[in-house]
Amino acid sequence: MSSLALLKEMSQYSHQMVDAARANDWDRLSRLERQVASLRDRLGVEDALNLPNRNRRLSDDERQQRVKLINRILDDDKEVRVHTQPWLDNVRQLLSGRRTDTPPSGDA
Repeated sequence: MSSLALLKEMSQYSHQMVDAARANDWDRLSRLERQVASLRDRLGVEDALNLPNRNRRLSDDERQQRVKLINRILDDDKEVRVHTQPWLDNVRQLLSGRRTDTPPSGDA
């Protein structure tokens, strides 16, 4: 599979990750993230295997497609973080024993 095809597939999954994050569907988000990670690893292998062809220049169209896909994946990642960061912060607070949604117990 070409690196461009891998990027297209990664982009499709990353868009689905946004939908899962918006829906607070953490199980689906986790599964999709593993699929994207697998594709990312394959992309690295593909690039390593194509070292002899690395000197081949990408056409302007190929380069533009790659840049567009990478930017879309990065934008999706930002959107996912908008939805996951508050949840992660809450989990960190719970694990550290500090909760902001409950009144502190005091001797007042």
